[in-house]
Amino acid sequence: MNLKAILLASAMLIPGATFAQENIDLTIAASHPTAIPWVGMMQTHFMAETDRLLAETGNYKITWNEAFGGALYKANATLSSVEDGVTDIGWVFSLLEGAELPLSQVSSYAPFATNNPPVQLAVMQELIDTVPELKAEWEGHNIVVLGLTGTDSYDLYAKKPIASVADLNGMKISAPGVLGTWLSGTGANPVDGSLTTYYTDIQTGVSDGVLSLALGVFPAKIYEVAPYVTKVQMGTAFSGAIAINKDSWDALPAEVQEAMKKAGAYYTEAHGKDLLERPVAVMQKIVEAGATQDPPVTVADLPQDQREAWVNALPDLAGNWARDMDAKGLPGSTVLNAYMAGLKGRGETPVRDWKVE
Repeated sequence: MNLKAILLASAMLIPGATFAQENIDLTIAASHPTAIPWVGMMQTHFMAETDRLLAETGNYKITWNEAFGGALYKANATLSSVEDGVTDIGWVFSLLEGAELPLSQVSSYAPFATNNPPVQLAVMQELIDTVPELKAEWEGHNIVVLGLTGTDSYDLYAKKPIASVADLNGMKISAPGVLGTWLSGTGANPVDGSLTTYYTDIQTGVSDGVLSLALGVFPAKIYEVAPYVTKVQMGTAFSGAIAINKDSWDALPAEVQEAMKKAGAYYTEAHGKDLLERPVAVMQKIVEAGATQDPPVTVADLPQDQREAWVNALPDLAGNWARDMDAKGLPGSTVLNAYMAGLKGRGETPVRDWKVE
C-alpha cells in the first residue's frame, strides 16, 4: 500500500480527521474597471464559479490577487501581459490585437451580420474548437483561453445629431482597433481608442464622437461629452477572452483546471445573455443620467434607408480581409465562410452576406 493510501485509511479510522486544504495564489487582472460589465463578471461569475466548484471537494482554495482597472497594464498590453506572466489570468482585448490575433478579427470585418451576442459567442467558440490555426494563434502566445467576451450592438455617440450617413462626412469618430473600418465609405475619419480613452478624446477634440456600445458608454459616462445617440445597430463583435498564462496553467492541479474550464464556459454563457438583455435598460439609464445636462442626451434611430446606404457603401471588408489572410498562409476564407454559416445555421439573417466564393 502506498503512502497516500495509508494516510487515507488512517484518516478514515480517526474521527474528525481532515486533510489540509491547499491554497493557490493567482493574480487576475484587466485593463478596464469592474464597472464595465464583462470585467465585473470576471469577479461575479468566473471567479465565483471557480470558488464554488472547488468548495465542493474542499481540496483547493484560490487566493485571488485582483488587479482590475489598469492596475498592472493598459488596454494596449492585454495580450502580452498574460503571455509574459505579468498576470496569471487576464482579459485579453483581441480587438486591439489585430496583428497578433488576425483570425480572431473575423467578426470585426463583417458588420451588420448579427445583433445576437449569445449566437456570436457560440459560433466563435465553435471556430476556436474546430479551426486549428485559430486556436493556435492564441496558444502561440503562451496562453490558454478560458471564456469568451463579446459586445452588445454598436451605435454612434456624438457631439451633434446624426440623421444621415452624409452627416458623418469629415467627422472624427473614435473606434476600437479594426472596428474603425466600419466607418469606410461614410466620409468619417476613424480615431483608434478604447473605453478608457474615449471620454478625454471627445472632451479635448481629438474626436467628435465614438462608435461604441451602451454597456461601455454608461459606466464610462461618455454620454456627458457625446450626448447625441444614433442607434445604427451595426452588429456585435467578438472582443476577446479571459485567458490564463500557460505556465501558470500547467502548474495547477487537474481539479483546479477542470473547475476553471467549467467556470469559463459558465462565464461565456452568462455574459452572452447579459449582452442580449441589459442594453435596453442601460440605454434608458443613459437617457435618465443625461437628462439634466446641457445639451441633454437624446436618442434617435438612424432611418432604415440610411442604414442600408451605410451597409451598401462599405467596401468588401470581409472578403478583402479573408483574401489577405489567405495570401499570408492563414485560412481566412475558411474562417469567414464558417463564421457566416455558423450564424445563419443558428437562425441569424445578416443584412449583408459576407463570404468568399
